[in-house]
Amino acid sequence: MSDRCALTKFSSTAVQERHFGGSTLLSDYWALTKPEVNFLILITTFVGFYVASANQGRPFSLAGLFNTLLGTLLVASGTGTLNQYLERTFDAQMRRTARRPAAAGRLNPTAVLAFGIALAVAGTMYLAAVVNPLASALAILTLLTYLFVYTPLKRETPWCVLIGAFPGAMPPLIGWAAASGRLNNEAGILYAMLFFWQFPHFMAIAWMYREDYDRAGYLVLPKGNVRVPFVILQTLLPLLALVAISITQSPTRHAATFYCAMALLGTGFAYFGWEFVFERSRVAARRLLTASIVYLPLLYGLSATLCNRSR
Repeated sequence: MSDRCALTKFSSTAVQERHFGGSTLLSDYWALTKPEVNFLILITTFVGFYVASANQGRPFSLAGLFNTLLGTLLVASGTGTLNQYLERTFDAQMRRTARRPAAAGRLNPTAVLAFGIALAVAGTMYLAAVVNPLASALAILTLLTYLFVYTPLKRETPWCVLIGAFPGAMPPLIGWAAASGRLNNEAGILYAMLFFWQFPHFMAIAWMYREDYDRAGYLVLPKGNVRVPFVILQTLLPLLALVAISITQSPTRHAATFYCAMALLGTGFAYFGWEFVFERSRVAARRLLTASIVYLPLLYGLSATLCNRSR
């Protein structure tokens, strides 16, 4: 190969490396925010805001919804980033998380910390200034309990799942508070549905990656003979509670359609839960995980469309 051709190839490669290096940096910061988790957070926040607006008899505010979702997204992204900062050394020991930007060392820990704090502070201040103080306070409470109560407990007790479900169910409350400035029993039902949904969802993940969690020293599942009863308890009872609570809602239209759809959804989700409990295989766990991801938007979609008083 001639020197000129070699130089041309080297220059082209260098340009490509710079281009892909920039893309990798952006994608790493994007990955810090846990976008797949934020998608579900925004759905449940939206439903809380939408149903509260309708039930308060207020005109629906697109600007208010946008501000609420933006502020919530910033806080959730900051929480996800700070979580990866705190757990970077443990994430590096797990196959599932070893390639995360902080765990893999692709980003400087100080930069990760600063990015997470900036997002969280910006989100809470935005909610307080543009939405209302209650929504901001709920977002702050979510961040603090998730990072400084649930996160350290993951290495102390398998009951961390129960503790983590409390901040994990906050998004619909944030949306409700943003729309109405207060909370009520209807907001509590949306909260309870998300609270109980988290158990089968996380049990599926914990079972699929139990060797990873054990390797990193996470106690999300107990050891020894109590592991199977624990999984059964943390999967079936919350599933039954979720189905029961979902049908306590009061549809304002098409009641027969609402209850039939809720029954079908609940039966389908419960089926995958029972399958997982009795098989306790990776395949069954993956099916339950997929079912949980499909179930939640459908559940909240029915609540939003058929349980509001807008018409």
